[in-house]
Formats: sequence, structure tokens, C-alpha cells
Amino acid sequence: MSRPSQLVKQTELLRDIWGETHQQDSHYLRILVSQLRKKLNDSTEQQLIKTEAGLGYRLTDTSQS
Repeated sequence: MSRPSQLVKQTELLRDIWGETHQQDSHYLRILVSQLRKKLNDSTEQQLIKTEAGLGYRLTDTSQS
């Protein structure tokens, strides 16, 4: 994990994944994160991907658990 526990802004993820023209399309990102959570069996007790409302997402560093 290259940036554990660091906030990654929605606009940064959108730009890196879909390019400059999709920086305001946050619904795409919400769908992608939802699909990732399902694949990771990301439960509410120990979320691997934490949502920072209106800002972005944070990956939980599970190596320190």
C-alpha cells in the first residue's frame, strides 16, 4: 500500500482513473468503490476503504492491526 491512511481526494481519483474530463462525475467513483467493497468483503466493522464525506477516500492500514 503506497499511501496507507492518507486521504485521497475524489477529484484526484477521478482524474487518475477516467481523465480530466470526468473530474466532476463522482457517481462513477461511488459505484466503483461500492464494487470494490463487495469484492473485498469490506464489512462495516472493519472497513478497508473509509469514506470521508465530500472529500474522498482513505485506505485503512491493516498491517498495524
